[in-house]
Amino acid sequence: MITAIALVAAYAALHVLITVVESRQAESRLQDGPARVAAFTVLVDRFAAGDPTARAELVAARAWFEENVPAGRARATVAAVTGFVDLGRGASARARAGALAADVERDRAGLDQDLRSETLAGLWLTAGALAFAGPSLWLRRRRRAATAEAVRTVGRFAERHPPWRRPLFLAATGLGYTLFIGGMTLVSMAQRTNPTEHGRPMAVQVLLLPVGLAAVGVGFLVLRYSRPRSTRGAVRALRADGRRPVLYLRSFADDRTAAQVDDGQALNIHSREEQLASALAAFGPVIAVGRPGEPLPLLGAARFYLPLDDWKPTILRLMDLSQLIVLRVGVGEGLRWEIDQVVATQPARKLLLLTPGRVSEAIDSLDGRLPVPLPLEGVAADTSWISAAVTFAPDWTPQVTAVQPTSGPAPHGRWIMRRLRAAKEVTWDPSPARRTVGAMKTALAAVGVRGRMVVVRSDINMLGTWGKGMVALAILVLLYRLLALAAP
Repeated sequence: MITAIALVAAYAALHVLITVVESRQAESRLQDGPARVAAFTVLVDRFAAGDPTARAELVAARAWFEENVPAGRARATVAAVTGFVDLGRGASARARAGALAADVERDRAGLDQDLRSETLAGLWLTAGALAFAGPSLWLRRRRRAATAEAVRTVGRFAERHPPWRRPLFLAATGLGYTLFIGGMTLVSMAQRTNPTEHGRPMAVQVLLLPVGLAAVGVGFLVLRYSRPRSTRGAVRALRADGRRPVLYLRSFADDRTAAQVDDGQALNIHSREEQLASALAAFGPVIAVGRPGEPLPLLGAARFYLPLDDWKPTILRLMDLSQLIVLRVGVGEGLRWEIDQVVATQPARKLLLLTPGRVSEAIDSLDGRLPVPLPLEGVAADTSWISAAVTFAPDWTPQVTAVQPTSGPAPHGRWIMRRLRAAKEVTWDPSPARRTVGAMKTALAAVGVRGRMVVVRSDINMLGTWGKGMVALAILVLLYRLLALAAP
């Protein structure tokens, strides 16, 4: 929060500073104001005296006022005078031009007052940014010190990228989200049955649907290309957060299922693993080993990559450094070894098991590997992804929380409550990822592990990523203003 306040104050201070420089440039241009007013008055007198050649010179003189005088009384007076000239009313033009000198002085005084206010605001914002920058840098150093060993452990094999790569694709991601959400808004407006109530012509209403669909399609393609390239790696995620990590272990064969995007959710383009990682971020930065050879990291947990012949020591060390180990039960000798090591070396409260939809697979994979067998026979299978979340008491007694099925029994209670619940089930059906997050939260709370807004984090995933894109867009706006200020 302190870092965010410091950055926002610094960003606002830069914008105010640019405005101050622009005001000073406008003030310097007004130094020539009295001479321009005198020349303009002479031209008006010539036109009023019957000189037709003064009309063209007045047009050129008006252009100078429009370019160099801030919006105010003087520009309004010049516009009125030239309007009388166009109508051939020389006397009226001369009478109105008599007030031009006083109007210029009023505008100059107003500009000076605005300049003093802007300068004062800039100083206060700069002071605020500096006041928060010190604690922010101290906390940043403290965070990095707290995660230094985890960063060293993960970063030994980190892939290097150019420093411009992620900011560039973050900006592209922001553009993609803007197109996607804007297109969805246009499509929603096009589906309204009575556009005349909103004052839109029928031609505009007809164009809303194709334009909205085109924006959604382009935004989706941009996001599909830019989001994997703008995601943070494990090293960057650890340094940015500062808390002990959440280690996500799973079989690489399960990545395809976790990368699915569930249909039926409004504006949902995020995978199941993304929603799971967003919820787990309530406890710490979520990191996971990336599948060797994959061209781009999957979205969700921040990836790091290990060599095929030397990965076990790194995983063992990360188990010790992590505050929570989330293990998605699956097939593979590597995953079975990880289960054995967690049971042998880690406290029971540190482990969160996610069992697959086919309960028989979990029973086979965990057979004899846990101190106490899991009572999974009564868990209803959810073949789409996860069937249960399991935590453990200090003596390894399992706490099994089943993932609720997509559609449950008819709601009970009074008639009106049944109708409301039924309407809610029709209009909003939780996705497999959200139901898994709910079970995970309940299972962790059963052993005393609680985080802030665990379920809410999975719902606002999209807004968070869109906000990052808007930050990149705001930086581009600042650069544009700086370039415009430097232009002659």
